[in-house]
Amino acid sequence: MMYQQPAPEEPLSQGDILDDCPLDRLRVDGSTADLPLDPVRWTARVIVLTQACDLAQGKSTRALVATVQTAQYLVESGLMKGATVRDQVRRGQVYGLYFLPTAQPPIALPESVIDLRELHTLPLAVLERLVADGKRVCRVVTPYREHLAQHFAVTYMRIGLPDPYGTEP
Repeated sequence: MMYQQPAPEEPLSQGDILDDCPLDRLRVDGSTADLPLDPVRWTARVIVLTQACDLAQGKSTRALVATVQTAQYLVESGLMKGATVRDQVRRGQVYGLYFLPTAQPPIALPESVIDLRELHTLPLAVLERLVADGKRVCRVVTPYREHLAQHFAVTYMRIGLPDPYGTEP
């Protein structure tokens, strides 16, 4: 079982998937010399990436989230080919994307893709309000939550070496 349905009174945690999360970003039309920047607002399904222990211990007033899209939407909108989802995203071979399989009823989560390149930092109060308003879809549970955290780390970690390795002819 990859998902669970936490009780409504359970606090926010890593791996929580929330609907209708308000997001924003700056839209730049053309080059950055064409300022001013126009803000864009929308709501989206998101997953909480901030470590569960940091949330439980109150070490932060903000949390990191990533957007979640259904695989069907990505294919139908032409953002991704069905074969790519089936053959590469499901196996974790596409940089910055993480596959979520369909949840069993009563959880309403079709095959989805987490875009680890689309990150937002939000006040905890916003996410806690979504939980209080019944917008928590489900929670990704251990060990899948840790697997997601590892995929997130691999997406962003880079080890810079000073010089390329020498090779012998």
